[in-house]
Amino acid sequence: MVRFGVLGPLAVWRDDGESVHVPEAKVRALLADLLAHGGRPVSADRLVEDLWGGRPPRNATGTLQARVSQLRKALGDPALVLHSPGGYRLVAEDVDAVRFESLVERRTAEPRVRAGELDEALALWRGPAYADVADLGFAQPVINRLEELRLSAQEELAEVRLELGEPVDVSALVREHPLRERLRAVHITSLYRAGRQNEALASYTELRARLSDELGLDPSPELAALYERLLRQDPALAPPPVSHLPAALTPLVGRDAELAEVGALVGRDRLVTLTGPGGVGKTSLALEAARGLLSARAFPDGVALVELAGATRPVDAVAAAVCVRDDSSAPLEPRVAQALSGTRALLVLDNCEHLVEPVATLVAALLRSAPGLRVLATSQEPLGVTGERVHQVPPLAEPDAVRLLSDRAGVAEGEAVRTICRRLDGIPLALELAATRVRALGAEELAGRLDDRFRVLTSGMRDAPARQRTLRAMIDWSWELLGEPERLVLRRLAVHADGCDLEAAEAVCAEPGVDVLESLARLVDRSLVAPGPRYRLLESVAAYGLERLREAGEYDLVRARHTGHYTGLAERAALHGPDQLAWLDRLDQESANLELALTGPAPLRLANALAWYWFLRGRLGAARRSLAQAITYGGAPAEVALARTWLAGFTMMVGEPRGEIPRADLDLRGRAVADWFLSFVHWAYGDLAAHDDAVERALAAFGELGDRWGSAAALVLRAKLAVGRGDLDAMRRDGEAGLAAFRELGDRWGRIEAMEALAMRAEIRGDYPTATRLRETELLLSEELGFPGAAELSKLGRMALLAGDHARADDYHERARRIAVEQSLKSEEEHAVLGLALGARRQGRYEEAEALLEPWLGWLEQVSGTSGIAFALAETGFAAEQRGDAGTALARQRRGYAAARETGDPRAVALALEGLAGALSLAGEHERAAGHLGAAAAVRASVGAPLPPAESFDVERITARLAAAMMPGDYALAYRSGQRELGDHVPAALRVGPGEQPAAEGLDPFGHADQAEPAAEPRRPGI
Repeated sequence: MVRFGVLGPLAVWRDDGESVHVPEAKVRALLADLLAHGGRPVSADRLVEDLWGGRPPRNATGTLQARVSQLRKALGDPALVLHSPGGYRLVAEDVDAVRFESLVERRTAEPRVRAGELDEALALWRGPAYADVADLGFAQPVINRLEELRLSAQEELAEVRLELGEPVDVSALVREHPLRERLRAVHITSLYRAGRQNEALASYTELRARLSDELGLDPSPELAALYERLLRQDPALAPPPVSHLPAALTPLVGRDAELAEVGALVGRDRLVTLTGPGGVGKTSLALEAARGLLSARAFPDGVALVELAGATRPVDAVAAAVCVRDDSSAPLEPRVAQALSGTRALLVLDNCEHLVEPVATLVAALLRSAPGLRVLATSQEPLGVTGERVHQVPPLAEPDAVRLLSDRAGVAEGEAVRTICRRLDGIPLALELAATRVRALGAEELAGRLDDRFRVLTSGMRDAPARQRTLRAMIDWSWELLGEPERLVLRRLAVHADGCDLEAAEAVCAEPGVDVLESLARLVDRSLVAPGPRYRLLESVAAYGLERLREAGEYDLVRARHTGHYTGLAERAALHGPDQLAWLDRLDQESANLELALTGPAPLRLANALAWYWFLRGRLGAARRSLAQAITYGGAPAEVALARTWLAGFTMMVGEPRGEIPRADLDLRGRAVADWFLSFVHWAYGDLAAHDDAVERALAAFGELGDRWGSAAALVLRAKLAVGRGDLDAMRRDGEAGLAAFRELGDRWGRIEAMEALAMRAEIRGDYPTATRLRETELLLSEELGFPGAAELSKLGRMALLAGDHARADDYHERARRIAVEQSLKSEEEHAVLGLALGARRQGRYEEAEALLEPWLGWLEQVSGTSGIAFALAETGFAAEQRGDAGTALARQRRGYAAARETGDPRAVALALEGLAGALSLAGEHERAAGHLGAAAAVRASVGAPLPPAESFDVERITARLAAAMMPGDYALAYRSGQRELGDHVPAALRVGPGEQPAAEGLDPFGHADQAEPAAEPRRPGI
């Protein structure tokens, strides 16, 4: 690349700084003309006029082309001078005038940074602009503009230096430009601040006279106001307070609110201490806050920075900062106090943590002797001085941390950058160290290497203190300041995941002669541990602590203590009673520690203790992984068998075949859990008679154990199993007994289960208001528990469907389906899809209903879901019938009838008979269809569960078709014939005697009287 200079004689340089010779005056003038146009095309005619004026050469075009050729040759790259229809243009990427203008136009707010920019800009000038072509007409406008901009930059630089309190001498410029009022204002102010008030007044008087004599003008109002302030000796004209603060090299990111707060605190309190972990940015925040206070002239006598990191006596460092010489035999501290006694100044004491006690003593003495003094300190722990205001500096919030890292590393924000920021806890120093590695490795690679962060983050800024050049050095500084008890507690705390409470800290960190609570308090004070009630370590501090734990040979011991503590916590978690919510919250809070403990020694007891917690939280994946892993560690046979039982149940819940249970290894409680839980999660599938046997065994075992919760859970399960027999009396009896027990126990989950058994019964009887109220209460309780809620949503969707509110029903079912998929709850997903299919068919979308249900038939066969198969086949058969496909409808309904007979559920048989009636009526077999309707009605009546009106639309539709095709007498005869054939469809034990009504009922769980409905024939329109 070639660089060009016009701020002085025309010059060209190569990258290595070597000058490029451009021969012949006209060629140089051509180059200057092209540079003056800033890369824009210049026509040939314009160039000829600029170079030769009114005396062009005979062949002007040819001569110009020759000069262009010479210029290209001199520059060494023909592509630097291009020709287009618009003319010639110079490709100049680096021109000193362009850089000058860019620097001048930045307008940076920070005075020291702005002064540096202006110094850099003015240093580019080597003499008058375009010095060797100034006599050519094209150059003069450009020269005038650049010279004016140069003078403005000189004026601004003088103003900025005045603002910084630096001496300024613009006398030579004033002599050269005596009528420039802005320059004159700087001159007057600089003279006044130098103690030359008379000369300042004389400078104003001279300007006023010149303006009047030469231009007939008066000074501007601003200059006249300055003159008035001179006369009354306005204190604001005094030099700004003395500052010993270093200039900021980079902008402070994400601390605007903190800056405002610290500034307000220093204005209100005489001692403000910024605390926080190493690298969090205490020093940067303190310095930026001090600069703001200095600019606001809050401290007329200045601000002094006292850097204590390398000091051994704080009084020596303070004395040096406030210019008190240690050249006397008199004690230094009183002389420092005397020097500050009459001042209004701010001391910034940086890095006090290794000298806390002597710093505290010195600060207390200085504040007592100097009422106008304020102190802003930074330390990893408070100074502990009366009147101290402590402000904890937090890590950067993630958006600010991401902005800092991406800015420092020069990369785009993205997930890898966010991961780095999270894993480095938003600590600015760690992010600065990471930025150097991002530039070398890339964000994705660095994010993947942070498990080995102390080897990776080893390259900081060379001008940083040694303790800030690597991540390890940053934490080493804090570690070296600790006593042995604090080191012991810190390294043992590091074994925890996501922090711990005081109980866990004392259990894991216990050591004779060590007061864990006192050491913990000291670590909190030193900003190495976040304050309780939950004590957390930054991830980098925890990684450092684990290294120290291994070095001390304590790792295995502490891991064993950790696993033991959290096993005990899980085993005493009262998840079956009134404290259910509180314990769920506590285990949620400890989830990271529990997961860690499951990878420790002998995790089988812990896995078994957590099984019910995982169930209530719907964490089936975590449960299966953890139980399977714990089983591989082995343990007592009863414990292994119990873990296999829980694992089998969770496996069935996600719709997969379960493993074998070594039942002989189970103790009495284990057998009770196995009989109840495995039937509970699978009650609607498989061998219903086997479920009945299992629940009876569970009831007996729980009773023998005196386990009231287990007995209530088994009763509720027995109530739900009774639906398969259509035994409404048993559903009510066991459901109400279970609900009463769970209410007494204060168990929300148990109340949900019991209410669902009673809601199923109410729905069967057509008592939809009761069923809806029960299910709304279920949903509220499930939300309190944080339970997934898919089943409750599906059931409310069914209530909405029966009420004819299809939009609400679809919404409930779709939400239930989504939750079930997220939680891998296969059975609940099936129920939600079934609800969507029912809604689709009722709204006339028959193909959609079939498409929703048909994929589930294979899964239902795998899990022996005979009841579900019967229902799905009935629904898809109805859909085929409604779209006019009699053959498909009949085939499906026959398969469904066979499945219904296999379940032994009278209501399933009745639905299958109604489905067959529909298919037969469409096929023209009207008498058989009418007989099937009569048989279905008799089956429903036999168990006291006639078809409710809201579910009779299929029967009404089929009846209407038969009424149109048959004589009334023929229909009635066939219908009654079907009723008499009841015994062909259901066992006699399930039937009510001829003419009998269902037994009288009491109150439902809400205190409403049940309305017993007599067995009745379905309505027969037109007959």
